[in-house]
Amino acid sequence: MRILVVDDEPLLVKGLKFNLENEGYDVDACYDGEAAVEMARTGGYDLILLDLMMPKLDGLAACMKIRQFSTVPVIMLTAKGEDTDKLIGFEYGADDYVTKPFNVLELKARIRALLRRASLQGAEAASAQVTRGPITIDTERRSAQVDGRPVELTAKEFDLVELLMRTPGKVYSRENLLDLVWGYDYQGDIRTVDVHIRRLREKLERNSARPEFIITKWGVGYYFKD
Repeated sequence: MRILVVDDEPLLVKGLKFNLENEGYDVDACYDGEAAVEMARTGGYDLILLDLMMPKLDGLAACMKIRQFSTVPVIMLTAKGEDTDKLIGFEYGADDYVTKPFNVLELKARIRALLRRASLQGAEAASAQVTRGPITIDTERRSAQVDGRPVELTAKEFDLVELLMRTPGKVYSRENLLDLVWGYDYQGDIRTVDVHIRRLREKLERNSARPEFIITKWGVGYYFKD
């Protein structure tokens, strides 16, 4: 997951970048609205944290320009807390609004919730059937096949493999997968991801000991081979 942090306060940007990278996100940063628009145009980000008061182009104007070519989720960061300011932000295309000073744990929770919502919306808009190699899933029937042979998956196994198959090549950390599949308020053991990956390999791979499709990125997480 790639996040763009935009703020003209270098210390705040440094702190946000550190905290988000510790959560497994890839984080880029810039310090004014014009740069934000250009990076959003070419960067392929999954979410943008956008300060309201910035040089060259303020956050509202930058958000409006970004909305001309992208539906990327945007969280506005601002010292203003009036409801009218929030409404203006939403009118310009922001998806959420966080007032400074903010609790970084709350910000992380909002990021996870927004990424999960965007992922679910994207899945709903996508086609019902996805095929990668010998594996086919049907999201309307919630069914899976390998080489035409039906395979029984649990609800979470299906959700997990659907996410991976719809985004081949994208590496997800265990934390990301917990947030996107189980929900950001999930309180269970992070190793549940490893257990579900192992079961999916046993059911979908020709040889679970030498997986061809559900691949481990050592030290990072998992991805579906493109």
